[in-house]
Amino acid sequence: MLLDLGNTRLKWALQDDAARDWLARGTAAWEAGMEGVLAEAWRGRPAVSQVLGASVVDVGREAQIARCVTQIFGRTPSWVRTPATAGGVRNGYAEPARLGVDRFLAMLAAHADALGDCILVGVGTALTLDALTAGGEHLGGLIAPGPQLMQRSLLGATARVRPQGPGRVVEAADNTADAVTSGCWLAAAALVERFAARMSARLGGAALVAIDGGDADALIRLLPGPVRRRHDSVLHGLAVWARAVGDAR
Repeated sequence: MLLDLGNTRLKWALQDDAARDWLARGTAAWEAGMEGVLAEAWRGRPAVSQVLGASVVDVGREAQIARCVTQIFGRTPSWVRTPATAGGVRNGYAEPARLGVDRFLAMLAAHADALGDCILVGVGTALTLDALTAGGEHLGGLIAPGPQLMQRSLLGATARVRPQGPGRVVEAADNTADAVTSGCWLAAAALVERFAARMSARLGGAALVAIDGGDADALIRLLPGPVRRRHDSVLHGLAVWARAVGDAR
């Protein structure tokens, strides 16, 4: 079993070790009664030989999921922590352990899929960007609030910015709702464009931009040029990690 504990929700997948296919997969939002939601989703599933997880949440929620997994499958999750190097990917952080494990696993999946020189973008609660060479060298990255978090932060920190409803993305707004929505989404798009442009020289030219995350489809519509949509990069990275560990044994 593979577990991706993100800021907004948990993703899971059951993988067949022999065929390397996913037998089942699902998601669950962080909310009261999550244990019951997972128990229902996992009822009747086949026994698992290993549970591997990646987490960017607090230890309390990790412990909550570990209890649930142990109760249902009789296994204790092993949490992957960010290494300096694994699977052909070399962490570019001066302190490797401080790179989010979700970002490292997304790079591991991209490298295993032979994406070549690429800019990896994750867009959800946070907006993350990482530059990865075809040879697996991580050149560093950026973190910013995701577009929706930008909007919530703006509304929470201002007294008079109060949209009357959801806004649209436009080039120049004539109302507050559109101004807030456009400003936040276009800021995210501009950051992706700037990072890709600035990293192009170090990547040997224009690199593939690959985007994953809950808000990926909305952001892709705002970006010029070809962009590749990725899905479940962290789970795929966990699968690559599991195979690497198994092969090492």
